[in-house]
Amino acid sequence: MKTIQEIKIQDYNYNLPDERIAKFPLEQRDSSKLLIYNGKTISETVFYNLSDCVDSDSLMVFNNTKVIQARLLFHKSTGATIEIFCLEPHNPVDYALAFQAKKSCEWICLVGNLRRWKSGVLQMSLGSTTLCAERLQTHGESSLIRFTWEDESKTFADILDEVGILPIPPYLNRETEESDLTTYQTVYSKIKGSVAAPTAGLHFTERVLNSLKDKGVNLAEVTLHVGAGTFRPVKTEFVSEHEMHAELITVNRSTIETLLSKLGKIIAVGTTTVRTLESLYYIGKILHKNAQLTVEDLRVTQWMPYDEDPDISSVESLKTILEYMQQNGMEKISFWTQIIIVPGYKFHIIESIITNFHQPQSTLLLLISALVGEDWKKIYDYAMTHDFRFLSYGDSSFLKKKL
Repeated sequence: MKTIQEIKIQDYNYNLPDERIAKFPLEQRDSSKLLIYNGKTISETVFYNLSDCVDSDSLMVFNNTKVIQARLLFHKSTGATIEIFCLEPHNPVDYALAFQAKKSCEWICLVGNLRRWKSGVLQMSLGSTTLCAERLQTHGESSLIRFTWEDESKTFADILDEVGILPIPPYLNRETEESDLTTYQTVYSKIKGSVAAPTAGLHFTERVLNSLKDKGVNLAEVTLHVGAGTFRPVKTEFVSEHEMHAELITVNRSTIETLLSKLGKIIAVGTTTVRTLESLYYIGKILHKNAQLTVEDLRVTQWMPYDEDPDISSVESLKTILEYMQQNGMEKISFWTQIIIVPGYKFHIIESIITNFHQPQSTLLLLISALVGEDWKKIYDYAMTHDFRFLSYGDSSFLKKKL
């Protein structure tokens, strides 16, 4: 096994022709193909048969985040179009409060065509009011933008719903269409905040969820707001030089209690859920060292899983979090994570994953390789030669840890 410093992203490359990228989803979500890797061999079925592949009494965990219409297009009098892509709230920093904000709020944003916006305030008419955008600071690739509007009856969520554009992945090479407002959301999405969908969940329908319940599969939810960094390619030769983006996680006490009772039987729906559950383990490890930390101090850094501190058990980690929440009267815990999961990672919470087929040389493909080892090549070769569709609107896979 290579060390972290020795892992080259070029070793996680494969040929993905553009025609294999699904530009639109199937008409019936659950009619997509499902590749099954049982830790050794590969087979396939249709996604609506998922319950036949899952053991009863297992726990399937979903990311219930909802994609926001995060792209705003402002047109200057010069004819230039400036795109402001809202990434995460800054003031108020809480997502719920930011969406309920009236008259003003500040967001960390990506700005397209920034060179054409050297100064001044951008304006957009909303009929009853005017939305103004002012650039306060620039940090690297992102900018701090203050939005203001006069109509007190409108929240920022109302404004995004009215004039924002849903941000579909750039590799689809097309504009957002009306149908994406429905098809690029999971049927169980609830909590607004993502700028990209947790796409493994796009295959689920009420029919599939009900069949899982009838089988005796337990269902639980977590929230991780997916950032634009999910599309950010690894541009460095060595994985160790890549910087992960931070994402906000929220998990309820009842979900942690359920996880504790189902260790060894946990299926994560999507890479965002994997990152959430595995980050949760490290929060427990942090608190095990120092239970006096404030919630603001809780953060999983990128390389924390690879330090040389001795691990604690998954049971001990989750119990530590529950004790911390009990002592502080918390029904849910929220924290930021930058976790990167690469070959050599030791999984503490999940046993298997439902996930789509990911871009070459991506951190998501590294995560898959961490679970299935070099068999990722066999899995992707099978998908390529058996007419599977790739990326966000493509087909799915059910992958267990390599035996």
